[in-house]
Amino acid sequence: MKHNRRAFLALFLVLFAASPALAPLGAQDVLRGEVRVEIAPFPVFSGFVEARAPLDENTARRQALHMGALFFAAQIYGWAFHYDIGERARGIAEEFELRPLGEIEWGDPRLFVTHAHVEGSVFTAWMDYRPSDIQRQRLNVWSAGNIRPVQGIGRGQLGGPDESTTWFDIQITALEDAARAAVRAMLQANERNRPKQATGFISLQEFPFFWMDSGSLAARARFRVEVREIIPFAVH
Repeated sequence: MKHNRRAFLALFLVLFAASPALAPLGAQDVLRGEVRVEIAPFPVFSGFVEARAPLDENTARRQALHMGALFFAAQIYGWAFHYDIGERARGIAEEFELRPLGEIEWGDPRLFVTHAHVEGSVFTAWMDYRPSDIQRQRLNVWSAGNIRPVQGIGRGQLGGPDESTTWFDIQITALEDAARAAVRAMLQANERNRPKQATGFISLQEFPFFWMDSGSLAARARFRVEVREIIPFAVH
């Protein structure tokens, strides 16, 4: 098993080291982040989830690359959000929707792995992404205007709703919930009365951090948020 892992990691790094995007650039021109993928079966917490088969390493590699591409895209392009804040006393459900504003396609030569290893049950990869001139302009937009930094913590239930749910799905659920929490915290800090709805834009400042917490996967992330419209309850 250890021999196979070493061979897999060597092939993984050689494929990306061969990319022409490795020409030296200044640190300000490179985005960097760490991705961790759980290879072992999901932990079993009675009443929460069932045991799952371990991921094969090729699947772990692909999940790491997909996560890295998604996180880099979330830094560069971000999402548009629509938030129905909800209020239990009025029977209004809380709903938060994110719509990606751009993506990094599979095989993009600007994304490459600088280091990867398996330790215990976790596959870890450090990744760099070298934005194009247009993408750097998009990054600069997130530092201007009424955009503010805010942190959020979210959770994704281990096991998910069905047997097809993957570790990747759970991480995305936790990250989206962290984005919701960040927008909610920003609204609570700035609005005296609870609004009915809010819309705007949100991006990642850096890769999120994940950890296990009482039968769920927690995510802590720092975002940049711009609220474009707030609709108070009085309008309805």
